[in-house]
Amino acid sequence: MILRAELAATLSLAVMAFALPASADLPPEEVGRVMRLPDAFSDHWVWVPDRLIRHAALFDGDTGRMLGAIDSGTQISPKAPMRSRARNEIYAVDTVYSRGHRGERKDYVVIYDARTLDAKGDIEIPPRSMDTSTGIALVGMLDGERFVIVLNQSPGASVSIVDVEGRQLAEEVQTQGCAGLFPAGPDRFGMLCGDGTAMTVHLTGEGKLDRLARSERFFDPVVDPVTEKGVRDGATWWFVSFEGMLHEIDFSGDAPAAKPPWALFSESERAAGWRVGGAQHVAFHPGTKRLYSVVHQGGRGSHKDPGAEIWVYDIPRKRKLDVFEPPNLMAAFLGPQAGFDASSTTGKLLNFLLPNMGVHSIAVTRDDAPLLFYRHADLGAVGVLDALSGAHLRDIEETGLSGTLLVLP
Repeated sequence: MILRAELAATLSLAVMAFALPASADLPPEEVGRVMRLPDAFSDHWVWVPDRLIRHAALFDGDTGRMLGAIDSGTQISPKAPMRSRARNEIYAVDTVYSRGHRGERKDYVVIYDARTLDAKGDIEIPPRSMDTSTGIALVGMLDGERFVIVLNQSPGASVSIVDVEGRQLAEEVQTQGCAGLFPAGPDRFGMLCGDGTAMTVHLTGEGKLDRLARSERFFDPVVDPVTEKGVRDGATWWFVSFEGMLHEIDFSGDAPAAKPPWALFSESERAAGWRVGGAQHVAFHPGTKRLYSVVHQGGRGSHKDPGAEIWVYDIPRKRKLDVFEPPNLMAAFLGPQAGFDASSTTGKLLNFLLPNMGVHSIAVTRDDAPLLFYRHADLGAVGVLDALSGAHLRDIEETGLSGTLLVLP
């Protein structure tokens, strides 16, 4: 009876917190103050794009503090911001229409100052940049930071090569039957093709098309297609199939070279229904060669479902190392709206009572003390784990309303 009474009292306080009006005793807001980011971005910062608010917000993973934001256009989901360290600039691809959501369409690569996040210019590109709900593999910046690449669909596939150093469109390359952008050097990038092959697009020093080169067929697009959610180590990319096969593709040569795939799941795990799933469901840490994968238990066709666990693999040894169970993000999402902290008694109780909706997306930092960020597409909070131990470090609250991407600067 005592436990029930305490539970009822705590829930009553939570309900009252939602109902109470905000305090009027707030200090006046300071306006006209412009903050500047340091020249060197922290390894533990993360962009969290939001498809409803239509911006990408930058957060510090060590403190949970929001550092700034850049706006996006009218596309379904903001595309990944790309940062040039050499020029201290950030590039984002926007789509705008002359009548809001209709009328003449124009697409731009918008150039932002990386210290103030002020827009300082733009480059008009062909008005057919591809748009998806995840925004994954639609844009990229080649090594050397001179060329930004943008995937187009109209409905044919092509790629705009944008010279951000010269502030101009260098080329539009036709890539029939191939999509997804996977940078692999200063003058090349890879793509996945609908016939089960991969393609390398080679560019000249001026960003013009040099040649296209195809791999042998390495997956069956009908029986077991691979997803575009790839992870990179230099010119090598890994892609996971719907059935959990990890494919390694080397884009360093003239044509892509595929190595034999290996299974992320044992026969017993597969029999228990374990599968990959989510939106941005794999991450890779180059220093430890660890692959992180969002997994869930489900059947065929559940590849978009969020996962309750994150499995950790040693890629060189081709074996599973660990299982992380990300804590519930519900209290971190609801708490700021109701006036309580996720780590409070009320927050802990809500996380216990409310279902854990799981994880859609993950990203891991590249430093020697890496953080693993995770988010659910419909919860405005991001969780932070120690990427080596899986320990929960903190939640970043009020990160937005909806979205799947997590982007490391």
